[in-house]
Amino acid sequence: MSIEAEALLQEAKESIEAAQNYRSELQQRLHGLSQARKQVRGTSSQAREGLKRHFSELQSAATQLLADRLSALLIEVEVIEQDSVRPLDDCQKLIEQGVSTADELLREGELALRCGLGEKEDKLGSFTKKALHIQLDSLPEVPALVDVPCVSAQLDDSLLYALRDRVSRHGSVSSHPPVQIEELQERPGSVLVRWCKVDDEYVVQDYRLQYRRSVSGQYEDAYIGREQEFLVLHLDPHTDHMFRVCARGEGRTEWSPWSVPQTGYTTLAPHEWCPGSEGYILSSRRNIAMRSDSSPSKTAVLYSNAPTYFCGQTLTFKLSAAGQVDMRDSIGVCVGCEEGAESLQRDQAVCISTNGAVFVNGKEMTNQLPSITLGSAVTFDMELVNILPVSNNNNLGDGGNFKLRVTIGSGNREVVFDWLLDQAVDCLFFGCSFAYPGWKVLVF
Repeated sequence: MSIEAEALLQEAKESIEAAQNYRSELQQRLHGLSQARKQVRGTSSQAREGLKRHFSELQSAATQLLADRLSALLIEVEVIEQDSVRPLDDCQKLIEQGVSTADELLREGELALRCGLGEKEDKLGSFTKKALHIQLDSLPEVPALVDVPCVSAQLDDSLLYALRDRVSRHGSVSSHPPVQIEELQERPGSVLVRWCKVDDEYVVQDYRLQYRRSVSGQYEDAYIGREQEFLVLHLDPHTDHMFRVCARGEGRTEWSPWSVPQTGYTTLAPHEWCPGSEGYILSSRRNIAMRSDSSPSKTAVLYSNAPTYFCGQTLTFKLSAAGQVDMRDSIGVCVGCEEGAESLQRDQAVCISTNGAVFVNGKEMTNQLPSITLGSAVTFDMELVNILPVSNNNNLGDGGNFKLRVTIGSGNREVVFDWLLDQAVDCLFFGCSFAYPGWKVLVF
């Protein structure tokens, strides 16, 4: 084959490969468009059903409230009517009884006047006595119209205007929530969730973060507060979880629409303390250790179950209980587990004591951090800095001089220093030691 033919063949192969890549990219974009359309259709359907359900419930509740109010007002009218008519009925009976008595007296008087002369005197005398006994000058009092109830209903049209105003402003439809998840970072047994506000005009009072397993289960609250990041702990490695966040506006009680759910997971095993260590009691997840009084005379270091701390991560110790302070107390990281050591204040380790002193390879630094007390959080951040080449191939396992740039934070202060190692490491143990019982530390 000639050189020109080979060049044409190579060009054809490159064109075919470029076309395949182009088609693959277009197919990915089609899939992205399909997902976007699915989100628009799905959320629109959910919003539509939510609006219908909400306003149907409002309509039913409002109808019931109006019916209950009408019934109460009708009962009030009935009570006023009954209470007012009762004395009028009694007065009517008294008057009708008087009319009947007067009619009877009139009949007797007319009969007495028409009777014969022999009986007239007796009839007239009897009639006169009866008339005097009846007291024809005594009349019952009939109340004037101004003195009896005149029932009326007062109906204020302002309710309709107020209702129309409130209804016209009730509910809203938004195309984008005011807050979205910005970043998901895997951590050992956890995921760090960061979010940001995307609506500059929305004044946030609180954020609310929820999560759930992506395949099943209900969302549950992970955090409510003003921070814009939170570390969600106790997550199983290699398991997808869904995260979403919303916000509550300043001076409002209702929450905003949820952000677009994001899927996150961690491939890193959770930090755990080593079980079976004398003098320490561990929680069921082994991420909390408490110094017990089972061996008060012996001080030993409690190490991690494995070297699970990698450079580039943030290792955090949270003190949830405090005991008596001792100069041998320590919290930190180390290259290996040294059996029989009473403290991390030794070679191949960096740590902070409960009095705030920082130790590097057993030597105390001049810089000091605040003392560790109940509620304190101590963080360790490290990055690997190469001093001399490990080998011609830069293989970490061949040994050499390395240093780790260490940042230890406690309270509102931090110290930064270089930790020189005589061998390359890509993962470290962590540990703690307390001379007296009562200390409890969570690691994550």
